[in-house]
Amino acid sequence: MRKKHIHIISAISIVICISTHGGSFINAQEIMMKNAWKNAITRSPDLYRADTLSLCFLGDVMMHAQQITVAENNGSYDFSSYFELIKDRISEADLAIANMEFTLGGKPYTGYPCFSAPDSFADYLADVGFDIFLAANNHIFDKGSKGAARTAEIYRRLGEEKGVLFTGVAGSEEERKANTPLMVLRKGIRIGFINMTYGTNLGRDEIWPKTNYIGERTFLEDAFRQAQKKGADLIVALPHWGPEYVLKHSCTQEETATWLVDCGADLILGAHPHVVQDTSVVKGVPVAYSLGNAVSNMSAPNTQLELMVTLKIARHRNGDIEALPPELTWLWCSRPGGFGRNYTVIPIEEYTGRQDEWTGAWDYDKMMTTYDRVKTTINE
Repeated sequence: MRKKHIHIISAISIVICISTHGGSFINAQEIMMKNAWKNAITRSPDLYRADTLSLCFLGDVMMHAQQITVAENNGSYDFSSYFELIKDRISEADLAIANMEFTLGGKPYTGYPCFSAPDSFADYLADVGFDIFLAANNHIFDKGSKGAARTAEIYRRLGEEKGVLFTGVAGSEEERKANTPLMVLRKGIRIGFINMTYGTNLGRDEIWPKTNYIGERTFLEDAFRQAQKKGADLIVALPHWGPEYVLKHSCTQEETATWLVDCGADLILGAHPHVVQDTSVVKGVPVAYSLGNAVSNMSAPNTQLELMVTLKIARHRNGDIEALPPELTWLWCSRPGGFGRNYTVIPIEEYTGRQDEWTGAWDYDKMMTTYDRVKTTINE
């Protein structure tokens, strides 16, 4: 683990005001999240210009068959409602990052269990403001090696046309070294992103492309060393892991998190369980075990609730870099017939008490009930 100066500035306390269905507010509840997310990291870079870098993280972006059907319109696809209510938060972030839990394997477009989304979905996500696509997940080989290769090819095109970066899949050894770790320099602050998955549903049928597996310990340990050698001010580990639909992290996740911290991770944000899991601090490093689904057609208990994590990194005039306490924003993925006629991601606290704006009041009730239940469960 690299040497650096670490100090704790304060514990995060998240104060959430929950409205009743009638619109009045009950007493604010302080959620301490098990004293998590309380670390700030300082390091002195070479440049001493005061600035602030903002990073926005979302969970699993999915494309089920029903999403494809609803979006289709005379051969084209309209996804514009998906992030309409939070697009400003995404576009205003210096870096917005999300897990792309689908392939761009071409027609016929398919949903679960073997995902192949329309190419225009990736274009839409780039236009909304996502800057980094995470591709190391259990579905990356759903359409075989050719599907994964085509996915990477489209991501490269979006890189040339719209500046999108990607990590977690690579078409060659040279590309793998270039995007694992993915090093990004913004506002004089250098961030290293390392994305990996517990496994894939289908294996690759050719040598390339490859994804990053958690079990490849030697490769990943070297990726952390490379990030350190390249002067990363912050290293973010982005594992795809854990039991699905379980609100509490597993022993295996915790053991892996400890290993990632020992490798040099400064922040760990997980995906895959399709529900929001608890947060903790491992050896001083904040860990969010699962952010849940960013957008999907899932309706099983807890699968429509999600977290958006916003992290601000300040560089002071004396050269110190300070990672401020992460901001956690609760979101809800409303399906057609709920908030409106299409899929819409809703910032819950902002829309609490606005049930009259819903097409289907049942969806509002489900949102509030799920919100209360999950918060209570993960903080027990």
